[in-house]
Amino acid sequence: MDMKSLFDMEGKVAVITGGSRGIGAMIARGFVENGVKTYITARREEELRATADELSKFGQCIAIPSDLSNMEGVKAFADAITADDSAVHVLINNAGTTWGAPIEEFPEDGWDKTMNLNVKSMFYLTQQLLPALEAAATPEDPSRVINVGSINGITHPHMQNYAYSASKAAVHQLTRHLGAELSPRHVNVNAIAPGFFPSKMTSHLMDHADELGKAFPCGRLGNAEDAAGTAIYLSSRASAWVTGHTLVLDGGAVANAG
Repeated sequence: MDMKSLFDMEGKVAVITGGSRGIGAMIARGFVENGVKTYITARREEELRATADELSKFGQCIAIPSDLSNMEGVKAFADAITADDSAVHVLINNAGTTWGAPIEEFPEDGWDKTMNLNVKSMFYLTQQLLPALEAAATPEDPSRVINVGSINGITHPHMQNYAYSASKAAVHQLTRHLGAELSPRHVNVNAIAPGFFPSKMTSHLMDHADELGKAFPCGRLGNAEDAAGTAIYLSSRASAWVTGHTLVLDGGAVANAG
């Protein structure tokens, strides 16, 4: 094994949900620039295609609009991918949503919407793409599923996002479960638990980005290189013996939580 090629992803095929913005788009750019044929999906078609057009300046990026909040949308998206590529090396389950309300007012539809997209669709898209993931896998370099969790699923969020934090804790446990179960089939499953990254979910706080960044032990917020670099590690030969784990990507926030 040439140590220089440990992080090489040239020629691989990746699927990224929630790929039109935020962490999904950050990872997509890192993949595209490193020679990965990258499919991205999201519900808002105009925004999705604009991101794909921008990333296509650096390599192959293909937009497939979808609604992953229901089984019909999950199956339709998986069918669209496998119609073009029967082998998928990397699946990034990043699509997600949140909901905030006081506990006395938290609505059932907000709970169900969050759980369905953040957990249920993640499991069933992995199920639907499993044959394609197995087709791309080798014992030396397994295929990868990377689930995007959150530090809110590890420590107290100090927000009224009850369904979100519960869903992300579920993502971490599902990752451990699938990591053990699918490893004999040469499909590694890991998760990333991000801390504070610029995104639509955090846009209302970005006017105070510098102040917020100073509260982290590393002294800043997460950026595109942090997200892409972590995903590339978990998708490359460098992490072939890593499965069932949640990698915390948070500038030291969890370690500093006490």
